[in-house]
Amino acid sequence: MGEIQLLHTLTTAPMNSTFNLMANSRVIIVRKKGILSPNRIPDLNSLICMFKRGFSLLNGPGDYKIFLRNLLKPDDQIGIKINTLGGKSLSTRPEVPQALASLLIESGIPSKNIIIWDRTNRELKTAGYRLNMNNKGIKIFGTDSRGLGYEQGLTSHLNIGSRFSSIQSRIVTASISLAIVKDHGLAGVTAGMKNYFGAIHNPNKYHDSNCNPFVAELFSTDPIWKKHRISILDALLLQYHRGPAYHTQWAAEYGALIFSLDPVAADFASWQIIEELRSAKGLPTLKEEGREPVYLKTAEKMELGNASPADINIIKEEI
Repeated sequence: MGEIQLLHTLTTAPMNSTFNLMANSRVIIVRKKGILSPNRIPDLNSLICMFKRGFSLLNGPGDYKIFLRNLLKPDDQIGIKINTLGGKSLSTRPEVPQALASLLIESGIPSKNIIIWDRTNRELKTAGYRLNMNNKGIKIFGTDSRGLGYEQGLTSHLNIGSRFSSIQSRIVTASISLAIVKDHGLAGVTAGMKNYFGAIHNPNKYHDSNCNPFVAELFSTDPIWKKHRISILDALLLQYHRGPAYHTQWAAEYGALIFSLDPVAADFASWQIIEELRSAKGLPTLKEEGREPVYLKTAEKMELGNASPADINIIKEEI
């Protein structure tokens, strides 16, 4: 496999301003019954319709192309950070970023400017992704690819001291968190914000105290906060208990994609879905189990987004 050349070196970037903390944060949940086949492969055309509707509703409603053109620039190097830790059973399904990429291209983003990525090539391949490290077309590769790796120097911020993937720190100019929604034995919930634990060399260091304040503090580092544009969460099949590993008896085919410009509100909405599924099965709340996702309140205090129900407008639609 050829060596990947770094496309951009970015030292400064505009502060993330995609949502206004003074206003209610909008979260869109688009559901589609029967989107997963018997072997749990999502229908690509249905996914594209779900993405179009989600973007249109975020726009107020409005045309999804206008929304994407306002969100991203044609010369952006767009990193779609997925999560493939769960293998074939519980990872961001390849069809999901494929559908997203098709709409980005339709809105004017060159395919060569789109990078679907995660920690390792092995995890990507195990989850069903076909690697592409060429300079033509949509790129798919991991941090451990030749010529990449983690930065030599530490990024130090509050309680965070980590080496970032050079994909996130040097190649990507605009970042999309496209994570799968899962219960987490320590954090309570892992979704769009904690997805960026896969962008650093030492995520295991930040799992004490329900991963608090570490999820919020990592998200507020410059390589993430200045580049993050939108959270899109894969809740087609989600784990509502005993996560983050896959356990079939506690996995639910929820059939949804979750969209928000507010990363905290997106994770809050994911938490509520997990609690609903847990309640339906007679399971205790995450707070009762001592693992409420308290990092969300920390993130709110840090003005990264809203984590209070009164400040979040959740719009649900079935197509």
